[in-house]
Amino acid sequence: MAHDTKIAVLLREDLAPWQRLNATAFLVSGVTAAWPQLVGEPYADADGTAYLAMLGQPVMVFEGDAAMLREAHTRALRRELTVGVFTADLFRTGNDEDNRAAVRAVGRDDLDLVGLAVHAPRNAVDKVVKGARMHP
Repeated sequence: MAHDTKIAVLLREDLAPWQRLNATAFLVSGVTAAWPQLVGEPYADADGTAYLAMLGQPVMVFEGDAAMLREAHTRALRRELTVGVFTADLFRTGNDEDNRAAVRAVGRDDLDLVGLAVHAPRNAVDKVVKGARMHP
């Protein structure tokens, strides 16, 4: 099924594997919270065991260097897209309140971005992540 929109996560290429997974999970949860209509119906197996619903469209994961993340962040904001950010500081906090405080303490242009997520029309997302590589 073709979708009119796209979900993309862009990660900084120098992250440890656990950091990549952690940042991706947090960023995608933000997309899900902002657009709950993207969530499909709950799953069930043949025995009737119920499982959680999931996003109804793929999440594309990209990687790039710090400069690529800054440029993608700027492109997304210039296009007035809603952006999820994950900064290096969030690896050192232990709860949602401290996470928000860590982001709030730094100006937009000085954020130490290690990941970002966008959901928007496909062409807008493609322009935001232009030049990034698909995550291996």
